[in-house]
Amino acid sequence: MAEKKIITKKSEDFFEKYLNNAAPTGYEWEGQKIWMDYLKPYVDTFITDTYGTAVGVINPDAKYKVVIEGHSDEISWYVNYITDNGLIHVIRNGGSDHLIAPSKWVNIHTKNGIVKGIFGWPAIHTRKGDKEETPKIENITVDVGATTKEEVEKLGVHVGCVITYPDEFQILNKNKYVCRAIDNRAGGFMIAEVARLLHENKVELPFGLYITNSVQEEIGLRGAEMITQTIQPNIAIVTDVCHDTTTPMIKKEVQGHTEIGAGPVISYAPAVQNKLRERIIETAEKKNIPFQRMAASRSTGTDTDAFAYSNGGVASALISLPLRYMHTTVETVHKDDVENVIRLIYETLLTIKDGETFSYFE
Repeated sequence: MAEKKIITKKSEDFFEKYLNNAAPTGYEWEGQKIWMDYLKPYVDTFITDTYGTAVGVINPDAKYKVVIEGHSDEISWYVNYITDNGLIHVIRNGGSDHLIAPSKWVNIHTKNGIVKGIFGWPAIHTRKGDKEETPKIENITVDVGATTKEEVEKLGVHVGCVITYPDEFQILNKNKYVCRAIDNRAGGFMIAEVARLLHENKVELPFGLYITNSVQEEIGLRGAEMITQTIQPNIAIVTDVCHDTTTPMIKKEVQGHTEIGAGPVISYAPAVQNKLRERIIETAEKKNIPFQRMAASRSTGTDTDAFAYSNGGVASALISLPLRYMHTTVETVHKDDVENVIRLIYETLLTIKDGETFSYFE
């Protein structure tokens, strides 16, 4: 299987559809429906919770439980204030970047459907001076073409409406996937592909596998915090994105050296259970899967932390997909890395035995 391409035309079409659908934090359910529809042939049943986390389950009656997890939400904005002359001030929903906002189109989600808007910015001719003001949360505004607050409200726009970018999936130079929200719907895609491979290769796992697509990661790992209490897993392998540090203005002395095209990134951190991480590394080496290493001084900043410190402690590990331009509308990953993350999770699952504790004291 090592030489065979994993991503098919059908699965790539799903990835495109899944990425193009808006699923901002707190509003993930339409994306979850797309994901569950794709995953349905490959699992025995589903679990969903109050806030929208979705879990496909293989062998639901097994006592020993393994989670593979990604998160489904994307960063966005909220309408925060509407001026008398019809301009809209925003606040973040997740880690939205104010510096990229000027001149971007946006979709405002209302009960009446999508209302189009633009992040305006003063023309260069009007910004002369030694100290040019930069975009910040206080001075960026959305223009929907209205001239009064009442006109904006008639469109269905009100405080609390969520705002997303419309930028859609593209392929750059034949092997780079580019889109907003690759962080981290790539994770949901990759764990779904693991389930597909298990099904197509007729693998009978000796444990219950919980393919988990969590909500609300972008505002503090909230979905993972909730669903781990429901599942109560023995092991969790989480996949998220990390920075390609080879692009300009990133200090490798601070961020380390990881890059797209060089393989999955395996994390070292207090929340990462060492024996489980070593199992993943041994698997990569045995199966000739390229990989990189990354260290985190306190927390991983991913759902790994939520799983690791739940239920009295869950053996958890993190396999990251290197990504360029995180939290922009042109997030970029290498297709080979996507395939190798899928392959590494799949091959690691084949090594796990029923009842393994990964204890340091055995």
